[in-house]
Amino acid sequence: MAKILVIDDERSIRNTLRDILEYENYKVDDAENGIEGLKLVNSRKYDVILLDIKMPQMDGLEVLDHIMKITDTPVVMISGHGTIETAVEAIKKGAYDYIAKPLDLNRLLITIRNAMDKSTLIKETKTLKQETAQTWEMIGQSEAMMQVKELIDRVAPTNARVLIQGSNGTGKELVARWLHHKSPRAQAPFIEVNCAAIPSELIESQLFGHEKGSFTSAIKQRKGDFELAHGGTLFLDEIGDMSVSAQAKVLRALQENKITRVGGEKEIPVDVRIIAATNKHLSEEIEQGRFREDLYHRLSVIIIEVPDLSQRHGDIPLLAQHFMEEVAPKMGRAPLSFSVEAIEELENYNWTGNVRELRNVVERLAILCDKEVTAEDVSQYVHPLG
Repeated sequence: MAKILVIDDERSIRNTLRDILEYENYKVDDAENGIEGLKLVNSRKYDVILLDIKMPQMDGLEVLDHIMKITDTPVVMISGHGTIETAVEAIKKGAYDYIAKPLDLNRLLITIRNAMDKSTLIKETKTLKQETAQTWEMIGQSEAMMQVKELIDRVAPTNARVLIQGSNGTGKELVARWLHHKSPRAQAPFIEVNCAAIPSELIESQLFGHEKGSFTSAIKQRKGDFELAHGGTLFLDEIGDMSVSAQAKVLRALQENKITRVGGEKEIPVDVRIIAATNKHLSEEIEQGRFREDLYHRLSVIIIEVPDLSQRHGDIPLLAQHFMEEVAPKMGRAPLSFSVEAIEELENYNWTGNVRELRNVVERLAILCDKEVTAEDVSQYVHPLG
């Protein structure tokens, strides 16, 4: 049940609002002045606050200033003595809305519903940011990972193109995201293109966009990923699987910082930082004629080798605990601990799927184990079929 706080010095107004809001199935607290209201705001969580402006001891605008410092709960100002200037000042200070007395019941209820939608959106955004930060956290203190982190710190502030190499499941995308996150482009878009997942006949449209009618299914104009990433970072994942014809266009875009949409003639300037990744040996692909050598040299200003998990066994305890703390709460469970023997089992296992495989195993253990994860649990559940 949503909770609303009413702060108003007039008892009749508080009682009327309580009756109306409780009838609408809201839970209501009230305070007769700003000092009492702030005590409630500090001690309880509310979905919306209704705040009178003209009150003794501390007026509503002063109370609003304090509320804005301690919570992001939407505040709706109410007053029978306000002016347009007062309303504007309240909105500038962070109030969600302003309603004059006598209160219009329909407008009040609509404003509260809209304010609650905003409150929900703020909470979801915070949760999403927290989950995103956890998802892209770089875990590991091994020498191999410390070298990768150091290289990221040195390269990220520049505009240098980076080629990330490593086996499947090692975390190449994570490295790319950290390069973006620590760069001056961090607030601009990070656009990821999985070159292996897009059919060769569509990759050019994906990257460069197309004009309406340029091919059968082109029913409207579409911006490509180069344009969408303008000012930010374009991550070309599995670039070793890109068609040779698309490689030629990418090379031209890198040389000229311009692109042309499929079916178009106009050149469009683009400002993107290119980060590419591959699990293939591009030198072999070049020898076989499947990858352009000139594009390779354009992409590989800096090369970052992401180590296999076999090269960073010392990170396995940290990774296992991190993944457990990440996945268990999503299942409504408290994170499980690992016995010393269980960690030893994990360290001795041959992780052919690297970090991705370890995460899957930890998620499996979080689901199937009841208490502390033991060596027997690891032995039983490390394989999908037990």
